[in-house]
Amino acid sequence: MPVESASWDFSAALRQYAAGVALLCVRDDIDDVGTTVTSVMSVSADPPLVALALTTDGYPLEVLAGVGSGALTFLAAEHEIVASRFASAGRPSARHLLETVPWRRAEHSGGIVLERGVAALDCRVDRLVEAGDHTVVLLEVLAVPVLEETREPLLRLRGRWTDGTGRTFRRS
Repeated sequence: MPVESASWDFSAALRQYAAGVALLCVRDDIDDVGTTVTSVMSVSADPPLVALALTTDGYPLEVLAGVGSGALTFLAAEHEIVASRFASAGRPSARHLLETVPWRRAEHSGGIVLERGVAALDCRVDRLVEAGDHTVVLLEVLAVPVLEETREPLLRLRGRWTDGTGRTFRRS
């Protein structure tokens, strides 16, 4: 199928791929900025690098690029409401959206990590690569402040939040 007519098919095809859900939080001099991310991938073990993609003209990328560091929490199934909150446009400060969720600051980046996440990574920006309407961010992992291997991860599949058993939560 030609690329011009495949835009909808492309998005529909990718909705069939289950992806882990992460919360990226960046602390700057003014506030905490957070966003839900489903485009995280492992890149390298030596040095430890992960990659994620953010909308090029979005505020989270602007802040992350300016600050140069942030924290990623891989969300547990219990965090479906958190994922929805941080996926919404015009959201307030990350601290306000997490008032009822236990969190702490990552040692190196100062970014927020959720204490009941599946895992969390404390990172610094290694490089930015423009790719279409997104920017791929390579992050060097400086520490793993949370690692809880018994929690069910939150996944995104077919436009819904789901857990590892296939149970879906409300449409978001």
